[in-house]
Amino acid sequence: REPDGHSRRGKDGSFKSGAASSRSQTPQVQGFHERELETDYWLEQAQQTLAQKLATPPNTDHAKNVIFFIGDGMSSQTVAATRMYLGNEANFLSFENFKDLGSVRTYCVNRQVSDSSCTATAYLSGVKINYGMVNIAASVDRYACEYDRNASDFDGLLKWAQDAGKSTGIVTTTKITHATPAGAYASSANRYWENDVEVASSDCDPSRVDDIAEQLVDKEVAQRFNVVLGGGRGNLLPKETMDEEGKPGYREDGKNLIEQWKQTHETMGRSQYVWNREQLMSVDTANTDYLLGLFESGHMKYNLELKDNSEASRMEPTLEDMTRKAIELLQRNKNGYVLFVEGGLIDVAHHETWARLALDETAEMAKAIDTARKMTSEQDTLIVVSSDHSHTMTYNGYPKRGNDILGLGDISDEDLLPYTTLSYANGLSYYTTYTEENHAIRADPSKYDYKQTDMRYMAMVPMDAETHGGDDVGVWASGPMSHLFRGVYEQNTIPYLISYIAQIGDYYERSDSGAGQPLAVCLSLLLGCSIAVLMRR
Repeated sequence: REPDGHSRRGKDGSFKSGAASSRSQTPQVQGFHERELETDYWLEQAQQTLAQKLATPPNTDHAKNVIFFIGDGMSSQTVAATRMYLGNEANFLSFENFKDLGSVRTYCVNRQVSDSSCTATAYLSGVKINYGMVNIAASVDRYACEYDRNASDFDGLLKWAQDAGKSTGIVTTTKITHATPAGAYASSANRYWENDVEVASSDCDPSRVDDIAEQLVDKEVAQRFNVVLGGGRGNLLPKETMDEEGKPGYREDGKNLIEQWKQTHETMGRSQYVWNREQLMSVDTANTDYLLGLFESGHMKYNLELKDNSEASRMEPTLEDMTRKAIELLQRNKNGYVLFVEGGLIDVAHHETWARLALDETAEMAKAIDTARKMTSEQDTLIVVSSDHSHTMTYNGYPKRGNDILGLGDISDEDLLPYTTLSYANGLSYYTTYTEENHAIRADPSKYDYKQTDMRYMAMVPMDAETHGGDDVGVWASGPMSHLFRGVYEQNTIPYLISYIAQIGDYYERSDSGAGQPLAVCLSLLLGCSIAVLMRR
C-alpha cells in the first residue's frame, strides 16, 4: 500500500508500557433493561418486527432523487461497535432502520482485499478493476502513462444522472481528490496522482497525464457538478500560493485550479466558492447554481477535534452540515438529483488504529444520513448506504453487557493480562501492544488512557498503517424500489440498481413522454435474459 503523503497522522504515536499493575476491572454496569430477563420480551419484540415488515409493502415507484452514502472502511464490526459507542448494543444507527438490507463482495480484479479506488469504480461506474486505479479497465496496468483512453476509460453514475437532466453533487470529509470522491469524476492509472508532482514522481509527463485535481476542474462531468464540498485545497493550488489558512499548495505547474474553477463557473451560472463553515452556512442556495467548498488543505478534521476546539468548529463544517446544504441546493431541480456523500475519516482513523475516532466518525455519518432522510420523502428519494471495504478491527472476547466498548474486555487465561474488546490484526499499534524489551511479551493495556481520542488499539502484526479487510460489507436502502438491494451480490451491481430505479443511464428514456418507458425497460431486460439463457445452452 502506498503511503498517503497527506495523512492526518501525528508523528509521535508511541506509548511506553510500565510495570504490571492490578488486574482489577471497573465495576460492571448492568447494560440491559430488566425486561430482557423475561422470555415474553423477546417474543413480543420479534412479533412486532414481523408485523412491521408485513405492514410495509414494497414501494415500486421510480426515484426522482438519489442520495448515495459511503462510509469508507465501515465494516460490520465498526457498525456493531458504534451502536455500543452510542450507549447500547440494542441501539440502531439511523440507516439500520432502513427497510432493506443486502451484502456485497468487495474484492478487486487482481486483489483479494481491495482499496478505495477499485471499489469506488465498482459502486459508481459498475465495473470491477485493478487495485490502486480509478475508472480504467482492468486490462490496463497500474502506473501506465499512455494507453487507449477511448477504449479503457469510463464514466458512471453521476454522468448518467447529468445526461438525464438531474443535478449532481459530491460531499466528503477527506480530500476531494482522494480515491473515493475521485471515483465520481476521474480516470487515473494511480489513485495517488492527485496533483502534477505525484504524476511526475511516477515518471509520467504531467503535460500529457491529467492529475485528479485537474480533472475535477477540467473534465466535463466534474464541471457540471452543482455541489463539491470537502477538503484538499493543497492539490488545487501551486506551491507559491498560500491558502486562506496560510498553508502552501502542492502543485509545481503554477496552476491555481480554484481560480480556474471560479472563472469557468462564472460563465455557467451563479457560482460561489467558500472555505469555512460560516461562509457555507450563509450560502443562499436558492440563488446558487454551482458551489465549491474546500475546508482544509488536506483531509478535514475529525468530529472529535471540532468538539474540542470552538474555533475549529466555527471554521469547519460537519458532514451533516455539508449534506444538508447540498440537498438544499440540489432539490431545486424539477428533474431531481443524485448526491454522493462519503464519510471518509472512518477509514483514515482505522488505518491509525484509532478506534474511538473511527466509531465517532461512523456515528457522525449516521447523523448525516438521518438528516438526509428527514429532509426528503421516501416516496420519491432513494437513499443507499454502504461501505467500500472493511478493516481488520475485531469486536472480540466475552465482555459483559454494559462494558465500555472502548475499554478492557477481559483477561487472558494465558498471559494473565487484560485485553481490549476492540483490537486490530495489524498496524502501527503493534509497538504499544508488546513490550519494547521483548516483542513476544504483551504490554499491560490497563496502563493506557482509553479516554484519549488518539489512543491506538492493540494490533498483532507490525505495519506502518493498518490494512483493509476482505469481508463483505452491508448495503442499507430506503425509498423507491429499495427491495432490489436485498441479497448477496457483487459490488459493481450497485450503480445499475440505482440507475434502474432512478431511470438514468441505460434506463433513461429521452422522449418527452415517459408513458412507455417502464414497458420498454422490461422488454429490454426480458430480451437480455432470453439471450443469456440461449447462450448457456
